[in-house]
Amino acid sequence: MQFKHPEVLYFLSLLVLPILVHLFQLRRFKTQYFTNVRFLKELVVQTRKSSTLKKYLLLATRLLLLTFLILAFAQPFWEAKEAKNAKNELYIILDNSFSMQAKGKKGELLKRAVQDILAEAPESANFSLLTNTESFWNTDIKSIQRELQNLSYSATPFEPERLIAQVRAHRSAFRKDIVVISDGVGTRAEALGVLNNDEKGYYIPVQAEKTQNIAIDSVYLDQTLDQFYEIEVAVRSYGATSEAIPVALYDGKKLVAKTLVTFNEPRQTLKFTLPKTEFNGYVSLNDNSLEYDNTYYFSLSKPEKSRVMSISETAPAAFLTKIYTPDEFEFTATTLATLPYALLEKQDAIVLNEIATLPASLQTTLKAFVAQGGNLILIPAPETNVSSYNALLNALGGGYVYQDWKVTDRLVTKINFNHPLYAGVFEKKTENFQYPTSKAGYSVQTSFPTVLECNDQRPFLSAVTRGGGTIYCFAAPLRQEWGNFKNSPYLIVPTLYNMAFNSQNTGVKASTIGSSRPYIAAVSLGADEIVSLQKGETEVIPEQQRLYNQVKLTFSTQPQQAGNYTLLRKKEAVDQLSFNYPRTESDLQAVPSNWMAEWEEITATDQLFDTLQADRSDTVIWKWCILLALLFLLIEIAIQKIMR
Repeated sequence: MQFKHPEVLYFLSLLVLPILVHLFQLRRFKTQYFTNVRFLKELVVQTRKSSTLKKYLLLATRLLLLTFLILAFAQPFWEAKEAKNAKNELYIILDNSFSMQAKGKKGELLKRAVQDILAEAPESANFSLLTNTESFWNTDIKSIQRELQNLSYSATPFEPERLIAQVRAHRSAFRKDIVVISDGVGTRAEALGVLNNDEKGYYIPVQAEKTQNIAIDSVYLDQTLDQFYEIEVAVRSYGATSEAIPVALYDGKKLVAKTLVTFNEPRQTLKFTLPKTEFNGYVSLNDNSLEYDNTYYFSLSKPEKSRVMSISETAPAAFLTKIYTPDEFEFTATTLATLPYALLEKQDAIVLNEIATLPASLQTTLKAFVAQGGNLILIPAPETNVSSYNALLNALGGGYVYQDWKVTDRLVTKINFNHPLYAGVFEKKTENFQYPTSKAGYSVQTSFPTVLECNDQRPFLSAVTRGGGTIYCFAAPLRQEWGNFKNSPYLIVPTLYNMAFNSQNTGVKASTIGSSRPYIAAVSLGADEIVSLQKGETEVIPEQQRLYNQVKLTFSTQPQQAGNYTLLRKKEAVDQLSFNYPRTESDLQAVPSNWMAEWEEITATDQLFDTLQADRSDTVIWKWCILLALLFLLIEIAIQKIMR
């Protein structure tokens, strides 16, 4: 037991006063006996005994009354078991990704979670609330009631580690309670990580009743006929289903075709034939599960092959010829001595394959090439003049420096699965693949994002977007004598293929919201001109950069809604673009079993606030002391009334 005002306990010493008064009243008197008063004598003895008992009882009740009255003013209490966390600041992390569209026992998961917060959060409670895209710092439930009721689903995937980092960056003198409300779909194992000493973590799981879902995965052009386009629609089922799902194709609002898809395998493809004209529409299905991935928007234009040029010292590398095949690429292999400079600007990608020294004229041309949106792939040679490579990279903005050549065995053990280069390549994050080896390579100093990393934590492949294009830098040659990277088809083929592949040339224009991949529009802008995207009444202005007779568009933040958009210049339509939400939330079964790590699980929101209140509130005793004091006062009155 502890006391809020322990100094009041000194008044307990005053209890000696009633004892002294009592002793004074009990002093002895001299007895005088009279004759013929035997019966009166017996009555006096009996009355004296009753009076003595009454006085002792009154003394006890008065002492107890004063004792509990003094204790009440000292305000005793039992300290809560989590008293040190009583002043903790509360941070609620609410997942509003598309997987929260799934239906639980009481409706859609996100809407139910919002209603629980609105109903259970105390009006006086101060807290901060973070979603995938929004932050409300140091607020209360009344202040954000409207924002919570209007909270929409976000295309940004749920990344608890990023949101927790924001909480930790919010400086505070108090400890922190971090509450995560999520279904955990798409997160990695132990994504919540380890808590700091000044943090206490709670996890409120929400779960869909039905985890089976069907999504339209992608649309691509299968072949081009004389009068028609033949497209393929990839549809994926997450979880077994025996139902036939209707799939419809629309050109604008006009229904073009309709069919049924059944799932003997998790992934099925459907073929549609379209007239060889401009198309700006979508394909949709209805599966009574998640809605966001039921529609895929796309536009069709004339397909073109990606143009790739390889520049070598001597003979062209045979492995490049096998990757850049004639059906998808216009591949040109040339030596440095016979290089046709006039063709460089017409390429989509240029591969510098083990050139010893880069001439200054080539450096100047490559700088302009990257600025116009071309991709540059650097594969060094063992005898490379690194100063010429570093001069080129410095002219392109710096951030990557080739240093010493080292002969040492290394393994390529880490793949950056989240890099745009590998978007849609791997169905799952494989960790036990057969690692390629590198027998030698350059030490590099770089700030470029790492795409492939060796077991010594040094980059094997790095990439960065500069100007309108992307620069890819290998740290080692790919010749057989210096490693077996070429013998890893599951890695080298998608890597080099996607480096040179220009998605704009496929004929199907469909971007992913939030993707960092730029779009090069063949639009010539004046000094003060800009382009905008329009869909119905919605008009957005993406990030843009003028490049000679083109404009580079980046859609990292805009638009935020999926759909078919018209690219406008001076209110005049110059192109058609389509945008779709990323399919990262489609698999409702992709929930790691141990992703909440050491966090305490709370079954419901009401239990959270009850737990915080109960575990951190001291048990107040002074009220009981007042009641006991009143009780002894009543006992004293009763003694005075009853005992004579």
